[in-house]
Amino acid sequence: MDSNYIKVFGGNSIVAHRIELALKENNIEPILKDETESARLAGFGTPLPELVEIYVHKDQEEKALALINELS
Repeated sequence: MDSNYIKVFGGNSIVAHRIELALKENNIEPILKDETESARLAGFGTPLPELVEIYVHKDQEEKALALINELS
């Protein structure tokens, strides 16, 4: 399956939410994938606590990565 979205970040939820806000402020709509929260809601644990991945549309990848690098 070919996706139009690409992963630009993977890390803890605090940093991920900071990046999410910065992306939204710059008109980039990120998609967050929170495996920890999904596992918690389903009643399971996960070996990697607080792992959140951020995906953006391929057309916005360069701009998103530039913003993420500025935050680092």
